[in-house]
Amino acid sequence: MRLWSLHPRYLDRAGLLALWREALLAQAVLAAKTGGYRRHPQLERFRDHPDPGGAIAAYLEGIRREGKRRGYRFNAALITGRPSQTRLPVTDGQLHYERNHLARKLARRDPPALARLQGEALGPHPFFRVVAGPVAAWEKTQGVKGE
Repeated sequence: MRLWSLHPRYLDRAGLLALWREALLAQAVLAAKTGGYRRHPQLERFRDHPDPGGAIAAYLEGIRREGKRRGYRFNAALITGRPSQTRLPVTDGQLHYERNHLARKLARRDPPALARLQGEALGPHPFFRVVAGPVAAWEKTQGVKGE
């Protein structure tokens, strides 16, 4: 499961479709409607929100809007609950880590999408607000230091 902190506009087609599916799964986990992924570390930040259901609803809404902009028809009825207006923080270190992670993925599956990112400062998903700090403690950095 990868719940990107980066804005979904940077994702290629495969990444955006996977993000929609994985965020819907996260919504089910947070609502205790599935037994899988209950301990997934990326869900920690949503659980720490005062309204976890509203937080994931707002996150899903950001993905749905990007999908609509691209001509996809993500079913808004699948988003349960009312989207929260209280945004979550994300560190600049986390965004930097995710940028590099996304670049590695795009290098393999969509080099033109990677080329469009070169030299661009990548912003966060609309539900996040950027704060200074390192890579999130919940992130699985796969042995990568200093990102």
